[in-house]
Amino acid sequence: MNGFDVTGLIWLLFLLSALQPLFRRRMLDAARQRKIMQIERNRNSRVILLVHRQETMSFFGFPVMRYIDMNDSEEVLRAIQLTDDDVPLDIILHTPGGMVIAATQIARAVKAHPGKVTVFVPHLAMSGGTLIALAADEICMTEHSALGPIDPQLGQQPAASLLRVLEQKPVEKIDDNTLVMADLSRKAIDQIRQTARRLLEGTLPVDKAEALADTLSTGRWTHDHPIFAEDAREMGLNVNTDMPEEVMKMMELYPQPTRQTPSVEYLPVPHPAPNNRHR
Repeated sequence: MNGFDVTGLIWLLFLLSALQPLFRRRMLDAARQRKIMQIERNRNSRVILLVHRQETMSFFGFPVMRYIDMNDSEEVLRAIQLTDDDVPLDIILHTPGGMVIAATQIARAVKAHPGKVTVFVPHLAMSGGTLIALAADEICMTEHSALGPIDPQLGQQPAASLLRVLEQKPVEKIDDNTLVMADLSRKAIDQIRQTARRLLEGTLPVDKAEALADTLSTGRWTHDHPIFAEDAREMGLNVNTDMPEEVMKMMELYPQPTRQTPSVEYLPVPHPAPNNRHR
């Protein structure tokens, strides 16, 4: 083999290595489309996925977090507009939250859809994700998946905590910026509480809708407090834990970025008890 052949082989291997992520992405995209069609056939519904995983930026490979943004709201609203009124919506939701306006737009569109809307939460739907879930007719969770509070955050500061500064210090000892932030906090809490109450109307009695909206929006817990299925049921939400296996399989098609050494490993097969094994 001459020098030219070796150089050409090296460039070929480099090119194949560079294209491998693209091929893998195309295969995943095709697999997701097939799984969506399968679920839609089985449930006679429109399936919409809103899934935010930690992703890697091309070339540099730095991890970045994704969240609900305006592009998501445009896409989800378009999908709902393309769905006949009598066709049920199945929304598979996995998100840490995101922009309030984008989540509110999606939630209002979900609430307005005449057909039955089911939100599936295989792992978590926090903050803005919970706001969307409140608009559904039914929420399907696993025993350990979680919703979360919807109390507003102003930058890195909880709005409810900013308001408590006014309760604990005389006004003359509070700087102007904090007073402005506290005023914005009061408005933000009132707005999200009103939005939640409207989303819950028709699902819960008026008094219970107001009480739940108040509970979720006023900073009773930290913003990352998990609300599990049993907690959500006690709050009055229509929650079941009959998570379809095909939804869990769908999440496998949204893998986290590959690491050199995985942090969790196991054999991905059912593991029967010892007395059920063949001897």
